Amino acid sequence: MAPARPYWKGYLKLSLVSCPIALYSATSATERVSFRQINRRTGNRIRQQLVDDVTREPVESDDKVRGYEYAKNAYVIVEDEELEAIEIESTHTIEIDSFVPRAQLDERFLDSPYYITPNDQVGQEAFAVIREAMRAKKMAALARVVLAKRERVIMLQPWEKGLMGTTLRYPYEIRDAKEYFDDIPDVKLMPDMLKLAEHIVETKEADFDPTLFVDHYEQAVVEMLKEKQAGVPVRREQKSAAAPNVINLMDALKRSIAGERVTKSPVKKGRKRVEGQREMLLPIPGKPAKEPAAKTGARTGTRQKKAG
Repeated sequence: MAPARPYWKGYLKLSLVSCPIALYSATSATERVSFRQINRRTGNRIRQQLVDDVTREPVESDDKVRGYEYAKNAYVIVEDEELEAIEIESTHTIEIDSFVPRAQLDERFLDSPYYITPNDQVGQEAFAVIREAMRAKKMAALARVVLAKRERVIMLQPWEKGLMGTTLRYPYEIRDAKEYFDDIPDVKLMPDMLKLAEHIVETKEADFDPTLFVDHYEQAVVEMLKEKQAGVPVRREQKSAAAPNVINLMDALKRSIAGERVTKSPVKKGRKRVEGQREMLLPIPGKPAKEPAAKTGARTGTRQKKAG
């Protein structure tokens, strides 16, 4: 598999120490099922056309221009050259301004993650020194970088043998939580009720394991597409979820604990996960997955020995 192309190349700089680096996007949405808009009658793909909102006449690409609406149906025209004149020139350098404790970072400000790797053998040592210094002090670095013609604040933190760079949102992009939480009343909880809830939390305690995340909607879409390709009629009625019964909160907590005791079973030792079991999606085209025949033969042999 060919390595991904860097999203950005430049230098990481701390005081007088610098090293060449490369940024790679740490996330991808290309594995999700995507759809095209097509003409139901012809089956051909549809192309969108720009139309004047008042005259309803088609607009050529040369006549398209940006406009800022400062009042109802009143716009200030902004030319591309005017935006280019105020663009911040990229120095292709991430210069660290300060270090802050990672625990102080407000999660609401985190935006897009990137993997950062050294991009030259010469800078390997400098890269490792910066990485390990942050790891030892449990600090994150704050710096600035120009990405897609915009200056962004970026947080750097050690991540395995590399660095994780996460762009941060600006304060004006964060909504004030008070607008949503101030109207929530202060509720005095019964101690017994709180203990029951804490017990349920303890019984469901687990380590963070994103491999267990299942996109049920994506699975349903893939299965539906397979059925349609095979000519199998698919269901069109949406399943309606049953309305939850409104019962006493204390009774609900007690029933939850009782249900946990019934459903909870001891983990069997020595049982291995089947290869591919965690995979959420299967490609629609191509050969079907082969069934594991070895286990079937092993079981048959065991039965024959017992019968004999």
